[in-house]
Amino acid sequence: QVEESGGGLVQPGGSLRLSCSASVWRHILYMGWFRRAPGKQREEVASISVVGTTNYSDSVKDRFEISRDNSKNTIYLQMNSLKSEDTGVYYCNVNPYGGRPGEFWGQGTQVTVSS
Repeated sequence: QVEESGGGLVQPGGSLRLSCSASVWRHILYMGWFRRAPGKQREEVASISVVGTTNYSDSVKDRFEISRDNSKNTIYLQMNSLKSEDTGVYYCNVNPYGGRPGEFWGQGTQVTVSS
């Protein structure tokens, strides 16, 4: 129901673009990206509402950009100036019914930032 793609290995300072598609629903109010870094709890890094309102964690602000294509129920996370601390498993979360994170998660995609 929720499918991510685009992870991989990148050097510090590099860029990656993640995609998340949730095609089962016609309308989705909340879509967001979370990550779980090694040894840490999962945290929300970016989210976008159906009207395009975005939120970012302080750790990724000005480096990451979330965007959305409502016609495809797809979101993207453009990650620039990547740092080693951005390493982790990135998960997509969607909530068709409300403006906060919901119960639907993707399987996760690994992002590794290393030289």
